[in-house]
Amino acid sequence: MPSILFVKTSSLGDIVHNGPAVSDALRALPGASIDWVVEESFVDVARLHRCVRRVIPVAVRRWRARLYDPATWRELAAFRRALSAEHYGCVIDTQGLVKSALIAASAHGETHGYDAASAREPLAARFYDVRHPVATAMHAVERNRALACAALGVAPGDAVDYGFTAAASGGESFAVLLTMTSRDDKLWPEARWRELVGWLGARGLACLLPWGSAAERARCTRIASGFAHARVPERMELAQLAATLAQARAVAGVDTGLTHLAVGLGAPVAGIYCGSDPALTGLYGATRICNLGAPGKPPPADEVCAVLEAWL
Repeated sequence: MPSILFVKTSSLGDIVHNGPAVSDALRALPGASIDWVVEESFVDVARLHRCVRRVIPVAVRRWRARLYDPATWRELAAFRRALSAEHYGCVIDTQGLVKSALIAASAHGETHGYDAASAREPLAARFYDVRHPVATAMHAVERNRALACAALGVAPGDAVDYGFTAAASGGESFAVLLTMTSRDDKLWPEARWRELVGWLGARGLACLLPWGSAAERARCTRIASGFAHARVPERMELAQLAATLAQARAVAGVDTGLTHLAVGLGAPVAGIYCGSDPALTGLYGATRICNLGAPGKPPPADEVCAVLEAWL
């Protein structure tokens, strides 16, 4: 039985975009055992992929900040033991960074990655046994799929299958509003969020506004203020958020990994772009998705409402 190791460590959006490549691998090689190296904070997401046998956590971010701590070196040794526990038929680094290339090179098996012209960090190509040219103008999902299929010597399938599943409990009918993102220029104006909250309430939908930091909680609280149907829940871990997104009637979100995760879980999603271009990393590969806006051109609330109305 063939065994395959994927190295895609972060970030959340990148991990979601790697899901279809993992699905392609099992489609092309039924019965293959597939493992995945991922940053420890995203382990719960990789475990949602139905094709993955073993998730191997790595903690590069934390280890880098604690290089002189003996515990770091013990954890690093344990990681290397976990990585070397199996000889892989193919090791595929879809990250294309020096750190991910070094992880791939530490595994037992033939390593595959982007060539120097295709990798995000050209130096990474030096560490692969086999290098593949992949067009940089492709969407991130298709770049991952193209590399994985080239490494395995198979043709990519037509359909995009993210492969992520999360148990949804049913019950309340609600929408999830993902207002948080890593850069201020990606934020959608709070007044437009409030317009959307009001519109959803008029259609009988409760609104959940999750958050990850104190500043994000304060923003969500301001947006929800005065709306009986809007709720700012307690802080949720990624596994809880995934189950919530899988259950949602609709999702609206700015450019953040959680918005992509909602797509990967099959939710209807309106992507709101204010400071980034969706051409290369926008919502992709599902029927009930729509990218709205552009850098410096945040969409008006009525555009988002019009998209969601078709799915409600």
